[in-house]
Amino acid sequence: MKKEWTTFCVIVLLCFWVVVLAPFIGPEIISWRDILFGGADETTKRIFWMIRLPRVLLAFVAGAGLAASGTCFQAMFRNPLATPFTLGISSGAAFGAAIYVWLDVSFSLGGVSGASVFALLGALGTVALVYGLTQVGTGFSTSTLLLAGVAVNFFFSSLIMFIQYISDESHSMEIVRWLMGNVQAVGEREVLSVAPFVLAGGSVILWMTNELNLLLTGEDLATSRGANVPNLKRLLFFGTSLMIGGVVAFCGPIGFVGMMCPHMCRALVGADHRRLVPVSFVFGGAFLVACDTAARTAIAPAEIPVGVITALLGGPFFLVLLLRRSRALAF
Repeated sequence: MKKEWTTFCVIVLLCFWVVVLAPFIGPEIISWRDILFGGADETTKRIFWMIRLPRVLLAFVAGAGLAASGTCFQAMFRNPLATPFTLGISSGAAFGAAIYVWLDVSFSLGGVSGASVFALLGALGTVALVYGLTQVGTGFSTSTLLLAGVAVNFFFSSLIMFIQYISDESHSMEIVRWLMGNVQAVGEREVLSVAPFVLAGGSVILWMTNELNLLLTGEDLATSRGANVPNLKRLLFFGTSLMIGGVVAFCGPIGFVGMMCPHMCRALVGADHRRLVPVSFVFGGAFLVACDTAARTAIAPAEIPVGVITALLGGPFFLVLLLRRSRALAF
């Protein structure tokens, strides 16, 4: 137990330094002395404070939300391959953004772009749709929730392909770029827009770490120990789904973060969610910060969408995980 908590502290410390150092790294390295002691020129200061720092903070908040929600879903479904996008929330948000692009309108609401507004409405509509489907027939069971999410995911993915087909070339390319996921930010507006969703959803998950441990043992055992499993799953479903919807609405569907980070943290600090949830939250944020730093520097001055970087890492990770599970089942 002491070893796991020591590892926990080391991971948090390393993640802290990743986030602190990332804004200084880019096509041109910015000296921390120049920023802190006034040696930088006005252009360098604007690049640091208005572009790099907000972008790093947005990447941290988005990565933290995706990793925490992945940890929650893996416990809820008792499936290590569950991801934040299992329930189709990302497809609903992507459908909303695709509709916005296809309509060829341009507006902002309270400083939030129209694409993010449409994406958030699509995510919220998907949450309501999935929940409504679970209330038909067998009720709010884990299997029904999973099947409803998969069905809704395929449905909206098909609608997105249809919209791309009937769109012109420029709109189709804009939809594709949005689907790749990105954490571009200018100023603090995007960070302040996403943070409330992540703080609210993350607070729900952190508050229920003991209940997540019970769910991991099975619903029957959790019920025998006094947990109100249906209400618990509803609260986790809505809190986590709204967090995912907020992240995807502003950053697009950034894949694999919610699957990889919980697994890596579980291998380091164990399966106890009292440690796993907070360390996944911090590690997921630092992981996406590192991926975005690589995305904006690898082929500078051009940028790679961060979703491409996470997919390049997530594909091999998924295969290794799958092979290990297959080998374990074989024995």
